[in-house]
Amino acid sequence: MADARDLAPVPFGPVLVTGGAGYIGSHTVRLLEERSVPVVVADNLSTGWRPAVRAPLAELDLGDRLKLDAAFAEHRPRAVIHFAARTYVGESVEHPALYYRENVIHTWNLLEAMRAAGCGEIVFSSTCATYGNPRRLPLDEDHPQEPISPYGRTKLHMEHMMQDYARAYGFRIAALRYFNAAGASQKGDLGEHHVPETHLIPLVLQVALGQRPDIKIFGDDYDTPDGTCVRDYIHVEDLADAHLRALSRLQQGGSPLAVNLGTGQGYSVREVIDTARRVTGHPIPAVVVGRREGDPPVLVSGGTRARDVLGWTPRRPALVDIVGDAWRFHRAHPTGFAAKT
Repeated sequence: MADARDLAPVPFGPVLVTGGAGYIGSHTVRLLEERSVPVVVADNLSTGWRPAVRAPLAELDLGDRLKLDAAFAEHRPRAVIHFAARTYVGESVEHPALYYRENVIHTWNLLEAMRAAGCGEIVFSSTCATYGNPRRLPLDEDHPQEPISPYGRTKLHMEHMMQDYARAYGFRIAALRYFNAAGASQKGDLGEHHVPETHLIPLVLQVALGQRPDIKIFGDDYDTPDGTCVRDYIHVEDLADAHLRALSRLQQGGSPLAVNLGTGQGYSVREVIDTARRVTGHPIPAVVVGRREGDPPVLVSGGTRARDVLGWTPRRPALVDIVGDAWRFHRAHPTGFAAKT
């Protein structure tokens, strides 16, 4: 298997990282910098955090074509890693217009700016939500894509748009469909901070910090070993590594690519809570409430395409490591980046 260093992108020109002030984007920017790849972040800071950005920052909205063209003219990026998007399923149901504008239309704007600037390589942050309700498990890349939420549908539209640009205009594209991003930098200074927070691990750790009285378990009567939903948690640093590998492949002339990013191992809500209790030493009270609409019992990644094509395997797949890294960040930054903006 190829070593990660063998697949590091060639520092032939800047990489523009949209949404690089966000959770996964900031970790990917750091890894690019560690590999001596010039980076420029494009972010409107609506959900990202300025303290998470150490690279040059073009503060702009992808809907603003003039500013986008100016950023391409100033920084002359040779490739793009595209994280910027709205990502809340519930919000997408309530406000689909927002999602179609900021995910689909803004991505079209980005692709047109790339085309005008002669920049034709893009690694796209996609999601397993494009598959919808599983017909079979684990979910491999050949599973039908039948998203059930506006969020998932917009991500699939974004994938299709990039595929069309690849066919018509010679773009080189990679769509990385990941499962539950989790964890934090092992250095403890970058981590997950969303407002509002909806992800299980940081919510559980907020209970350990005394910021919440308990953690809600949405249903304990699913057809799973302990009755709670099972998910595939993938460490954010492993996700960052996959983005660099995909970029390297595109730089080497690789064909369009779509791969799942997951560990292939599922953990239940109760297992996550129990692991957090062991890691933090706190009791973390849990309260069972009703199911949430649209929660599949199990979502676990399948397939070996990322390993076979990118030489990628997760290096920190153990739940105890994922939770431990997240705890290190949250304990050191109990209010996230909010106090540092």
